[in-house]
Amino acid sequence: MKKHNIEFSLNGEKVALEVEPSDVLLDVLRGRLGIKSPKVGCDRGDCGTCTILMNGKTMRSCLALAVEADGADLVTLEGANSRKWTQKLQKKFHEKNAFQCGFCAPGIILSATELLEKNSKPTAHDIKEAIAGNLCRCTGYEPIVAAIEETVKGK
Repeated sequence: MKKHNIEFSLNGEKVALEVEPSDVLLDVLRGRLGIKSPKVGCDRGDCGTCTILMNGKTMRSCLALAVEADGADLVTLEGANSRKWTQKLQKKFHEKNAFQCGFCAPGIILSATELLEKNSKPTAHDIKEAIAGNLCRCTGYEPIVAAIEETVKGK
């Protein structure tokens, strides 16, 4: 197979790579670039542990080929702290003990970040919809939703 040269921005830094047409974006991020916040979970896009932001929108990196990132702006949790809501969300999640194992945390925080960047006054329903694609097997969702609601209220 012919390799492809791709370029994209990753957490604000330019990246240029040669990839196989079949290389999965999640594998490239973790294995070749050392980015560890998107996790390998179900490999089917169901669990949300591989969530990243591509051009400001959440996406499942286990479902994307690396060539699809060519020209894109990618943000993982490692690079999201410059965004308006991410640090506030992380602080509130810690205060509310919204996670136990933390495996799902990066995907949920990025999903909540995307929501709050679009809608700074979401309802509980909006929050639940935004994080619906992220599975949490430890805490359930009540403390997660509460942490996002309190982040919005600025408490």
